[in-house]
Amino acid sequence: MNESRVLVFTLSGLNETMENRYFLLSLTALYYPLIVLCNVTVIFTIICHKKLHEPMYLFICSLCVNGLYGTSGFYPKFMYDLLAHDHVISYAGCLVQIFIIYSSLLCDFSTLTVMAYDRYVAICRPLEYHSVMTSQRVLECILFCWISPFFCMSLLITLTSRLTLCGSSIEKLYCENWSIVKLSCFSTTVNNVIGFLIIIIYFGHAVLVFCSYIYLLRKCRKSIEGRNKFIQTCVPHLLALINVTTAFMFDVMFTRYGSRDVPQSLRNFMALEFILIPPILNPLIYGLNLTTIRQQVMRLIFKKKMGISE
Repeated sequence: MNESRVLVFTLSGLNETMENRYFLLSLTALYYPLIVLCNVTVIFTIICHKKLHEPMYLFICSLCVNGLYGTSGFYPKFMYDLLAHDHVISYAGCLVQIFIIYSSLLCDFSTLTVMAYDRYVAICRPLEYHSVMTSQRVLECILFCWISPFFCMSLLITLTSRLTLCGSSIEKLYCENWSIVKLSCFSTTVNNVIGFLIIIIYFGHAVLVFCSYIYLLRKCRKSIEGRNKFIQTCVPHLLALINVTTAFMFDVMFTRYGSRDVPQSLRNFMALEFILIPPILNPLIYGLNLTTIRQQVMRLIFKKKMGISE
């Protein structure tokens, strides 16, 4: 066994696509600012308008902040790698990237779960809504959305950092926990058990949300007003949840059980799906579909245009 202290990891995910690196760089240079713009627009709109200082919109704001946080762990490094000849990352930098990307993914699940609870209270207990969803409760929910993923990822990173590694090559575009665990010289049973427990817990979040929406749908069928409320506020959450869950499943299943016979470009897309789609889809779903946010965004845009013309 070739035991040594690994100081740098090599990311080999770009090796077979370097001939297209300038095309990929152009797309990324357009796409990443678009993600930032869409999320910042929704965040700014919610913060600036007191009418939107309601629990549901504050959770949407948290979801968009998380989108910015998660993508910051991937896109700047990816663009740098597209320009560089050697695709390397320091050991510490790799662990930080894992923490940011995957705590962001778990935060998406936590936030969508909290949003489902908010919709349950709003639709099934409307008279008690403001007494249940108090400012303190909203703050507790937002803290839960962020602290629980941070705790889970801190635990995984601590366990991973204790491993003695017999390699330094990661066959992905970015650092990923399982890719490092596979390089271990010794048994990784504890890492595997804790990793699967966290996966089960967060898939459990998704199952809980789906079940709650089935229950809400049954409740809402009884009235036209209930159906309209469900379509306007719950369907966007459901779309976001399906999007994040599908992306998470792609990443988990393909990282652990994916075949090397699959072309690298397809492997890269499947690994990137949860970094590519949810960060842009979430602000678009909520910004375009929720009437209140859409109206405020349009007012904001037209005010700026009027200011420029004057």
